[in-house]
Amino acid sequence: MRRLWRVYRRFFASSFQRDLQFRANFWAKVIRNIVWMLYFLLILHVIYLNTDSVAGWDKGDAYILMATCFLMSATIYAFFGDNLLEIPEKVRRGTLDYDIIKPIDTQFLVSVRKFKLDELGTLVVGVLLVFTGVRMGGYHPSGFDAGAYALLVVCSTVIFYCFKLSLMTLSVWFVRVDNLWVLGDSVVTLARYPLEIFGPNLQRIFTYFVPLAFIATVPSKALMGNLPPIFLLYGVLWALLFLALSRWFFRFALRHYTSASS
Repeated sequence: MRRLWRVYRRFFASSFQRDLQFRANFWAKVIRNIVWMLYFLLILHVIYLNTDSVAGWDKGDAYILMATCFLMSATIYAFFGDNLLEIPEKVRRGTLDYDIIKPIDTQFLVSVRKFKLDELGTLVVGVLLVFTGVRMGGYHPSGFDAGAYALLVVCSTVIFYCFKLSLMTLSVWFVRVDNLWVLGDSVVTLARYPLEIFGPNLQRIFTYFVPLAFIATVPSKALMGNLPPIFLLYGVLWALLFLALSRWFFRFALRHYTSASS
């Protein structure tokens, strides 16, 4: 574990140095990401000009929900996005061979080699929006509520990372799966809506069979103090299950991987 942490720090430092070489480009990306967030907030503002509540969620609640999506998505793109997107290209070119033969865990190597530090601006704005939503909603979360929220956001990030990794791992068999990345983004788009807009049957499916609720709705409810404690356990179990399944699937795919040069 200490060795992996040392390699992780080296990767982070090299990414930081790379971004410093092109500072204007770095800040342009930061501004672009913030403008993209403001676009979604504008849509939210327009919606609540015409109503006080959507499925029982007022404007402050919606701010927390959207900010939670931003935090999860920005974390994925900052720490894993470019790496996972490169997996299909590595399979096509056969350069995945170089990762497999290195004396380090292959999943770790293909997941964290590069960092997109321009997403850190999105993370900061996301945190500010969470505080804004809490204030607008008149909530006073306790230490337990804040801790539950942080834990569930970590769980949602783990779930989404595993989902993206599994999609890109399909490239071992199907090669051209780059477009499946958009499927993951569509999941985030769907998660921006409160679970209550769906019917009771879909709500049960998205909670107990497909963990869409744990991407944003469940963490947001934890911060608002409206979440039964049992859902903390569900969130952790979903994260552990996705970790185990994606790990198994990735290792299974490597056993069936044949180099492009063979």
